[in-house]
Amino acid sequence: MALSRGLNQIVKGLKIVIRYGLIVLNDGFILFSPKKNLLMFESFNGNDINDNPAAIYYQLVADHPELAKTAYFGVKPRYYARLKAKYPDILLVKRFSLKWVWLMAHAHYWVFNSRMPNWWRKNRRTIYIQTWHGTPLKHLGVDIENVAIPGTTTEDYYQQFTREASRWDYLIAPNAYSKKVFRSAFQFHNQFLEIGYPRNDVLYQDNRPDKIRELKQRLVGSPDATVITYAPTWRDDDAIKKGQYHFQLPFDLQRFLDQVDDQTILVLRPHYLVKDKIDIRGFEDRVKILADEDIAHLYLITDLMITDYSSVMFDFANLERPMLFYAYDLEHYRDQLRGFYFNYQAEIPGPLATTEDQLDTYLTAFQRDGGFSDYRTELSGFNQKYCSWENGTASEQVVHVIEKGL
Repeated sequence: MALSRGLNQIVKGLKIVIRYGLIVLNDGFILFSPKKNLLMFESFNGNDINDNPAAIYYQLVADHPELAKTAYFGVKPRYYARLKAKYPDILLVKRFSLKWVWLMAHAHYWVFNSRMPNWWRKNRRTIYIQTWHGTPLKHLGVDIENVAIPGTTTEDYYQQFTREASRWDYLIAPNAYSKKVFRSAFQFHNQFLEIGYPRNDVLYQDNRPDKIRELKQRLVGSPDATVITYAPTWRDDDAIKKGQYHFQLPFDLQRFLDQVDDQTILVLRPHYLVKDKIDIRGFEDRVKILADEDIAHLYLITDLMITDYSSVMFDFANLERPMLFYAYDLEHYRDQLRGFYFNYQAEIPGPLATTEDQLDTYLTAFQRDGGFSDYRTELSGFNQKYCSWENGTASEQVVHVIEKGL
């Protein structure tokens, strides 16, 4: 035990030494001018090739194929082999490798959807496009009264957020509501791109029966299945330790499936931090865990979305399909953990279940009617409020911003 602790301390010390060495290299590299056509993309700090940065990348190389040779995605080293096999045509580089340090310091553009650590400095001539990754229901940034993330104090969290946001040259806003929240929560004072989210372009381009059948066949094994997707948010306070979280499915799978017909398949879309914590043994033919699939593809195949406080509700609203809200811990989440920007119960565009009995009732109603007729007006109004900037061209508009610099 003592030997193990000693080795851990040595490894931790070596990591700190390496980090400072890379920082020193970066501080030297950023004194030089960026390379004109060099672009760096990252999604969720290198976890995958997806979300808004991926949508922008694909549009960029479609319009300018030559940039496929000078546009890179930074990925975490432990995911490099898997992602390289999955995306062989994309240039990948391991985060915090020597090559990554050089590329980051010399990039003309950074296109990211989450925060970079403050201690990693940016070339002052690099243009930083922050896409962010969702319309906020829950309090963000300096609007969070008490931060419950292990290893972080509330004051440090505020400082990290605002210092990082001050480096963003552009910030994408998916709607007017988000623009107002982002200005407050991030203390952002540079240029907004009022264009909707690039990742949602596909919801306008591929929302066709033939494409949906093709996706259903590939993802759930049946082109004619009725698909119900459960996509909950993650709970900040349900931690085992820093970076590791509990997850307990808040309904019984057999009981859930008893409410729907045999042609219905349940898709589970958990947060990536808890995707390996779900046990579906015995239900593999009716339940699919699709944690790594492009979530836009899941939206397209979904006939009923079940969520809680996730920004999934805002993106899925583009399709104007039924939603059911299963908020079994509403009082705790709203009043103690994060707090909401709006009146959740008044604004959600679908029925609210807070118990498993209520969930059963609404599932039975969906099975019978194919939707919730009492909420059609609310769903249309929700779409108008939160999706009015979306039209399938957001990626093109970001590429136009990049083109001006290139």
